[in-house]
Amino acid sequence: MSLSVFFSSIVSQDFTPETGFLGSQMGASIQVHELEFPDLEVDKPDLALFGVLDDRMAIGNLGCAEAANIMRRHFYALNQGEYKLRLADLGNIKPGETVTDTYAAVKAVCTELIKSGIMPIIVGGGQDITYAQYLAYEKLEQKVEVAIVDSRFDLDQENTENAPLNSLTYLNHIILHQPDYLFNLSNLAYQTYFVSRESITMYDKLYFNAMRLGLITNAVEHVEPIIRAADMMSFDINAIRFSDAPGNAYATPNGLFGDEACRICRYAGMSDKLTSIGFYEYNPSFDNREQTAILLAQMIWYFIDGFYNRKHDAPLVPKSAYITYRTSVHNDAYELVFVKSKKSDRWWMQVPYSGTKSVNERYHLVPCRYEDYQLAVSGEMPDLWWKTHQKLI
Repeated sequence: MSLSVFFSSIVSQDFTPETGFLGSQMGASIQVHELEFPDLEVDKPDLALFGVLDDRMAIGNLGCAEAANIMRRHFYALNQGEYKLRLADLGNIKPGETVTDTYAAVKAVCTELIKSGIMPIIVGGGQDITYAQYLAYEKLEQKVEVAIVDSRFDLDQENTENAPLNSLTYLNHIILHQPDYLFNLSNLAYQTYFVSRESITMYDKLYFNAMRLGLITNAVEHVEPIIRAADMMSFDINAIRFSDAPGNAYATPNGLFGDEACRICRYAGMSDKLTSIGFYEYNPSFDNREQTAILLAQMIWYFIDGFYNRKHDAPLVPKSAYITYRTSVHNDAYELVFVKSKKSDRWWMQVPYSGTKSVNERYHLVPCRYEDYQLAVSGEMPDLWWKTHQKLI
């Protein structure tokens, strides 16, 4: 079945200057679904952008279905970086007769794109679409790590197993989904006063990662290893402060600065492991002078710039391209092995499986920072190593 059946075309004239695009601008190189759907097999783009015209489950934020069309006006006008852009704009996924139909369409599109080696960039709709994005990995026969950038945990703690599926509860459905292929969940830039103690306790019990906003402010590099470990990312615009991104019903005075959001997106683009990203909950009806649309366009620009600057140093082969460091903690009870890439200076930890699964799979590789190695050398166990070890038991 052709993916074209899920999409409505776009009218490029709505965001094209009268004189056309300059050769250096994004709009000059993008394959646009206007008269014909892009031929993904012949043209084989590296990335595929598409909108989702469904906000029925965006609780309290109706209007975010229009996000992609507004964002395009600003994204197409940006100048390309030092790379040859191969991006197809597939148009917008039409809302299904039910929201479940929309989820099925997003799942089918993302699954096909990922299997074809094309990076999906999803724009628009409520963050419940993240669940459909996650479902795309169901048939790929792999454990999945999910990174969420959000000021809140979208969980229903009181109705854990029977929570309805919407933008405020979709994490319940990801965590409880069967078959279970979720290996790790990370919530970045959350604000403590928006998150219940019960939710934080649950994250700790499941050995998930949660990094509050205060640990990221002025130190965005702390999120890089967590993002580098993720297979997919979901970015809720409400994680950005109102002054930089007013286009969201839940925007508040505190949050990420615009430049921090862009750096996070560049880290995501540079991750060799990441295979899909979604930007959700941008609502044009709240967006003064389309400031949020401009920022969102720049965030996607940074993601693409990172994508074309990937180092391709994971998995760790050949061994000659890496330096191995060993140390022990807890009175030699645990030997910790760290690996550093000569190409990018990025670090990883080797966390052994409790039982050898195969000759070629004796340990799980965890992205980390130099500070984790320093902590181990001082005799302390890095929290990231311990959480991963518990999940492998």
